[in-house]
Amino acid sequence: MVSGETSVTTRHAWRAQVEQEQRVRQSLPACAFEGSVDSYSDNAALTPSVDPSSLPGSAPSSPLTNTSDLSDDDYWPPSPKRRRTVKAVSASPRPKHRREKCSRTRRVTRDHTPADSSPASLVSSSRAASRQRSLALEEPIYRCSSSRSSSTFRPPPDPGDKVDRIWWTVDDGSPGPDLVSAASVVRRLAKSYKSYFNNPQDPDDKSFEAEALPSTELEYPNNHSCETFILLVPKDPDHYNPIMCLVESLYTIIDCYLTPPQKALFGTLPTALPTEHTLPHSPPTSSVANLSGDLSNSSHNSGNTAQQNHLRTLQRAIRRRDGPLFLHTMDTIDFLLRSLKYPPLPDDVFEPALPNQLLTYARESWAQPSYRGIPKRVLLRVIEETYQRIVGPNIGQLSRYSAFTSEVYGELMPSFTDKIIAQTGLHAGSLLVDLGSGVGNVLLHATLATGCSAFGVEFMAGPAALAREQLRQLRTRCRMWGLSLGNVELEEGDMLGSRRVDALLPKADVVVVNNKVFEETLNAALRPKFLDLKEGAVVISLKPFVQPNARVTERNVDDICAIFDVEERPYHSGDVSWGSSGGTYYAHRVDRVGYASIRERFENARARSVRAGRR
Repeated sequence: MVSGETSVTTRHAWRAQVEQEQRVRQSLPACAFEGSVDSYSDNAALTPSVDPSSLPGSAPSSPLTNTSDLSDDDYWPPSPKRRRTVKAVSASPRPKHRREKCSRTRRVTRDHTPADSSPASLVSSSRAASRQRSLALEEPIYRCSSSRSSSTFRPPPDPGDKVDRIWWTVDDGSPGPDLVSAASVVRRLAKSYKSYFNNPQDPDDKSFEAEALPSTELEYPNNHSCETFILLVPKDPDHYNPIMCLVESLYTIIDCYLTPPQKALFGTLPTALPTEHTLPHSPPTSSVANLSGDLSNSSHNSGNTAQQNHLRTLQRAIRRRDGPLFLHTMDTIDFLLRSLKYPPLPDDVFEPALPNQLLTYARESWAQPSYRGIPKRVLLRVIEETYQRIVGPNIGQLSRYSAFTSEVYGELMPSFTDKIIAQTGLHAGSLLVDLGSGVGNVLLHATLATGCSAFGVEFMAGPAALAREQLRQLRTRCRMWGLSLGNVELEEGDMLGSRRVDALLPKADVVVVNNKVFEETLNAALRPKFLDLKEGAVVISLKPFVQPNARVTERNVDDICAIFDVEERPYHSGDVSWGSSGGTYYAHRVDRVGYASIRERFENARARSVRAGRR
């Protein structure tokens, strides 16, 4: 055995040797060790943070860290075949090895020092490691992190902000010859309709047969506005039903345009509408004897209409399929509506005539906090009337597209548009742009509800033609209901090549893109156009242009859509036309202020990297 070496063959000798090493390390500097860097003694001295359980012959509680209460049972006996030799440490190291050992010490320290080591060890690291650490930020950055602006979306305006729009019209309500009425729809599709009413008192009466086209009229709120309805029902229950449309419009007028005393003239509004599926297929057997009495009472008491419940009588006529009773009740209701629209002239010829009582009450009551604008029931009824007469009968034109392309047609329903309005805070001064507007449902709904300006572009000829016709008919129907519509502009063509799109996008407050089936090439081509959006503008889409709350890195910090904060929100059954289940849509808000702060952090990291590389 070489002089100066100690043979460690028993656990007692090993314990004595370890205690000796501990005392020497406490009295000598870090660079005063001799021997191989890979030897046990050097590793023990240079890496005090190494797990002692990985060292040969160590117990779970390492003697390198605690030797005050060691016992024979604290160590596992070393194998007889394994002998460790440790050079005795000299108190005064040789100067010629000092530089070499110190460099080795730095290398070992660099390999084993934790990330939160002292600044001295960081200075001794290489330039590449220093640059890598300087580029690494303190914490990951996400597009929706707190470093962005304070709120992802501006809160919707207060209900009082909606009254700044003028929702009523001063124009006359006469629809003119271009009105697409309920009667014109049924006449055009007469073969798909069948009779519903009959005359219980005269079985030979053929006036309610489908060939006779029985009809009645309904007075609308504005002056000189009425519409003719043919009293037939569709053979397919899913097609347009003029009787149900008439009844729903009548109930909406009475509910939203009349004062409580005026409503009492018509009777009690039902809680639910009768439907084609709930109507009996034949009159009750005992109804013939009672119907004559009801009809005679109605005819004899026409001068005392306030004491009758005309709405209940109308329901009874529908339930019993009594055509004469239905026609007579509708004549009485129209008489009452005309008396409110055209009050009697005053006795004094110099006094001004009284205004339309329906519109007068609506203008006063709808400005109250309970409404603050057009009631939702009126809004949906006007939109539904227009859609049923224009899009419904021509639904076949919307199915003429190539499968699995960007031309596949799908609609966003009124409930989805309500979500857009509530989330983005659309108002009378806003501009809404719809890229791929289809038949114009979203545009027309939003501009009628809020008074905002709207622009839509559609590539397919069929939906674009229906959108233009819907716009014309909606303007007419708004006049009939005494309402006004915001500015709407429609264009047929390619959204990517439209100069009008390029001119309006910088001014847009909300952009709607129904890109559920858009090809990836089309979505990618739309992304550069969003760079022109102003601060705070919101893009609503069915597929995200950038993933919500995605992590921002050096690789994607310069991406086109990095200016967006993205929020994922759910939609539910009935919000879209292509499925009965719900899904998610995405709201992208332009937040250049927040993006600037994120980019500044990356630029600061790059600057630190450059400075570290020059050292």
